[in-house]
Amino acid sequence: MIIISKLTKSFPYKTKQGTKSEKLAVEGLSLTVPSGQIFGLLGPNGAGKTTTIRMLTMQLKPTAGSISYDGQDIASQGQQVKSLIGVVPQHVNFDQDLTVGENLELHGRLHRMPREERRQRIAELLDYVELSEVINENVRRLSGGMKRRLLIARALMHKPRILFMDEPTVALDPQVRRRIWDLIRGLARDGVTVFLTTHYIEEAESLCQQVAILNKGKLIALDTPENFKEQLGKFTVEWDGEDGRSYRFFTDKQAAAAFAGNLEAAGGILIRPTNLEDVFIELTGHPTRSNLEV
Repeated sequence: MIIISKLTKSFPYKTKQGTKSEKLAVEGLSLTVPSGQIFGLLGPNGAGKTTTIRMLTMQLKPTAGSISYDGQDIASQGQQVKSLIGVVPQHVNFDQDLTVGENLELHGRLHRMPREERRQRIAELLDYVELSEVINENVRRLSGGMKRRLLIARALMHKPRILFMDEPTVALDPQVRRRIWDLIRGLARDGVTVFLTTHYIEEAESLCQQVAILNKGKLIALDTPENFKEQLGKFTVEWDGEDGRSYRFFTDKQAAAAFAGNLEAAGGILIRPTNLEDVFIELTGHPTRSNLEV
């Protein structure tokens, strides 16, 4: 279980007048993530997601607040905590001069895994991510999808109970993304807690049991994807308005159809199920002029 309490991070900066000040990147964040759950952290650019992940993975020291993993506090038990967590970074950062197997071997040695355990674990993981046939290939020769799967394998090398994934499918084609999704679901079934950040809202909607939304460094919403959509309205009417695409949300499909039938729009009228992206935009962007209709 991950317990985050009143987590805060501020950075010093100089104002235009040259005076020193502090900028809050994350302010008073409190979350509890149950074991074995896929948890999503969403937010627009500059919301504080990266800063939060860096604090959670011990790359950045919090200004205030606490973080604990399975009852172990990172401030006092940092070394033990490092054995509990794995990190899949957004950017590929392998040693480019090593092979697939050698990169995993290096990670195992850094975690002081015994030789035979390393050998067995490498074989297990490459089979798990379907890369056994390229164990002796230089990582430079791998496709983007293969590199993403290898990042996951490397993060799992020391058998962490909590896995952080920062934009794990960025820039991948849809087929490869779905393959990575299957891997993530398999990890959760095996009891691994997955903490995921992504700009692909449909990814969070498909994978996550619970989603937190940050905006301007603060937690503004926390719920399941289904509850978020229920609260906004199960059905969306979308049409070409005077100022661009317009939306209105309804709890009842018949009411949505009645509203759509009375629209005086030139075209482009669509009735569809509400999705998590609608929720995200309503909460963090410029909310539509239209409100929920019952």
